[in-house]
Amino acid sequence: MLNILVTGSKGQVGSELLTLSSNYPYNFFFTDREALDITNEEAIKSFVEKNNINTIINCAAYTAVDKAESDEINADLVNRKAVKKLAKISLSNNIKLIHISTDYVFDGKAYKPYCEEFQTNPKSVYGKTKLLGENEMRKINPKNSIIIRTSWVYSSFGNNFVKTMLRLGKEKESLGVIFDQVGTPTYAAHLAKTILDILPKLENNKVEIYNYSNEGVLSWYDFSKEIMKMAKLSCKINPIETKDYPTPARRPHYSLLNKSKIKKDFGIVIPYWKDGLDDCLKRLGERR
Repeated sequence: MLNILVTGSKGQVGSELLTLSSNYPYNFFFTDREALDITNEEAIKSFVEKNNINTIINCAAYTAVDKAESDEINADLVNRKAVKKLAKISLSNNIKLIHISTDYVFDGKAYKPYCEEFQTNPKSVYGKTKLLGENEMRKINPKNSIIIRTSWVYSSFGNNFVKTMLRLGKEKESLGVIFDQVGTPTYAAHLAKTILDILPKLENNKVEIYNYSNEGVLSWYDFSKEIMKMAKLSCKINPIETKDYPTPARRPHYSLLNKSKIKKDFGIVIPYWKDGLDDCLKRLGERR
């Protein structure tokens, strides 16, 4: 029996794991920062031993990308130091560790989809701290553990781009949305299902990195257009350049992920991005 500790359980992926949990023959322990402080090594050890944990899915992260630019200490605490603690405890207790990372570890200057072994070069504090967390985990190297890099995550839970567009689409006649940042959205429900499906198949002696997003390629502009179309909102979406919408943190202009490795190693089929959006809008009661 897998006794699974899920950290960051109130986030988007964590919430989707909770929704799916009854479909799997696993024993889950869903925690948030109040229930378990993953920056406290003794607290993690105690929880792991008390509940006989043999698998950890780390969904906890400092994800406020712009805020991180002026709050590097706290971003580093969660995105690097906590991951190091989880990796150390996983190694000493023979625990599988699944850690969620990000496309922000790349600089966005590629011209073809990023493979796992491509050179990293983060341009934001968020991306740098997430990469440092990856490196800590790989250095400690708990067996049967993986890092999943993903992009543009959204869900019917929490705050995200889809919900923001739905709200603004009802309030405004027109919106300017960036067209020169290209990638693929990831429906958190699809990512959560993939994690639970591949768990029993993890058999690796060193930490492996995998990419995961939905299939397809588009810009934030294209994504917004489809949200309005599916929700039958009349808000007009106008394309703008990144320079017209300055933010404290630099975003990758190109963050398309090559998912061949995860598909080949685990025999999974990844849904098309529109299928994820369709399901999310139905769950939100916004599909028209």
